[in-house]
Amino acid sequence: MHKLQWKIITLFFVSGALTLSILFGFQKIMQVIGREYWREPWVTSLFNISRRLENMFGFPVAATIIGIIIFIFVVLLMSQSTIRQINQLMQGTERLARGELDQEIKVSSGDELGQMALQINQMAKQLKLSLEEERMAVQSKNELISNVSHDLRTPLTSIIGYLRLVNEDRYKDEVELRYYTDIAYSKSLRLGRLVNDLFEYTRIGYSPVNRTDINLVELLGQLAVDFSLTGQTVRGDVQVQFTPSEEKISLSADGDKLMRIFENLLSNAVRHGKDAGRVDLKAFRDGKSAVVQVINYGPPIPQHALSHLFERFYRADESRTDQTGGSGLGLAIVKSIVEAHEGSIEVTSNTDQTMFEVRLPLNGS
Repeated sequence: MHKLQWKIITLFFVSGALTLSILFGFQKIMQVIGREYWREPWVTSLFNISRRLENMFGFPVAATIIGIIIFIFVVLLMSQSTIRQINQLMQGTERLARGELDQEIKVSSGDELGQMALQINQMAKQLKLSLEEERMAVQSKNELISNVSHDLRTPLTSIIGYLRLVNEDRYKDEVELRYYTDIAYSKSLRLGRLVNDLFEYTRIGYSPVNRTDINLVELLGQLAVDFSLTGQTVRGDVQVQFTPSEEKISLSADGDKLMRIFENLLSNAVRHGKDAGRVDLKAFRDGKSAVVQVINYGPPIPQHALSHLFERFYRADESRTDQTGGSGLGLAIVKSIVEAHEGSIEVTSNTDQTMFEVRLPLNGS
């Protein structure tokens, strides 16, 4: 504590002691010179001048001046390291002011100057990180606006086009009129789904996680029954086979948000695994985590797409139509909810199966 203060005090005491030692040695030298060269005129003149100054001012002027000069020289010599550290701090703060955040201030002392250098370096790192996050946030916002504009414009253009045909009576008969209105209606439904997904995606970042004690097995069992029933209407009979490892796996989680996670994953699995007629849903404990696996046996996801699968508006198959593809926000919403619950999600895919694995912390972990 107050290391710099004590360093300054020590500096002055040591400098004073060294000055006195040098003056004492200088006095002895002068005595030797006086004894050896007392007959020389310049020695006599030197001593006469010293006596006159001492008589005039009442103290040894020559010795005092020499002592002050020696003291200043010793202080400057011994304080070089501290002055160098102060200069490094000044140069470092100047670089920070210019926006140069990559260069660290190299001050290795353990006093307040060293602590200040460490704090400035830490501040520079935090500032650089904040600027990088801000840049990424701006880039992300621009990408979001661009993607939203594109995804909204596509169905909206179709709706406007077909309704213009209807408005201008450019149809042959009632059958063609019904065809145009059906297309406009289906496009408007897609537009509504996209807007709802956008609203939910933005809301997840701000809405709190309302945790309650939930039996994960019971929640997944209900979803499996629902999807097995509704799966019969999705181009064939798709059964969700639920195999829990035990009757109860307790979590402290937001039930509505968990439903959203597994509804989305099961919807994707049913959609892309419909040809196999089966989707496997598994739940078990692994250490301090509850693990849920959603497995379908449809076409594999390309390996290059796996690392981007949870990004907003990303589609592994860009050729998907409105009927086979979603908004591109479903898996981004899933990942946001999982991370809000301090969990993780991973995906693996090969020619045999595609598996989404969700890990959520158990109660008390």
